[in-house]
Amino acid sequence: MNHWMFNCRKVTRMVSDSLDHKLPLYQRFGIRIHLMMCKFCSRYRNQLLLMRKIIGPKMMDKKETDLSIKLSSKARERIKRLMQNSRNEVS
Repeated sequence: MNHWMFNCRKVTRMVSDSLDHKLPLYQRFGIRIHLMMCKFCSRYRNQLLLMRKIIGPKMMDKKETDLSIKLSSKARERIKRLMQNSRNEVS
């Protein structure tokens, strides 16, 4: 495997990092190649971009986020169940 080819774990981390700062050219190129071949990482990137668009840039600023807001136990359980179901569908 070439050094510029990235696995899914590395790509998802770099895609997330790319929302906060510009990545070097070789990383952007490697990500783009990987996204053309991997529908799961491509879907992950699209979901991150959608969340950013919905939440808005102001809410993404860590200084503006109110960390005192908590989810109810019912909401946490619903999210946990949905995540487990989605993992089972991928496997």
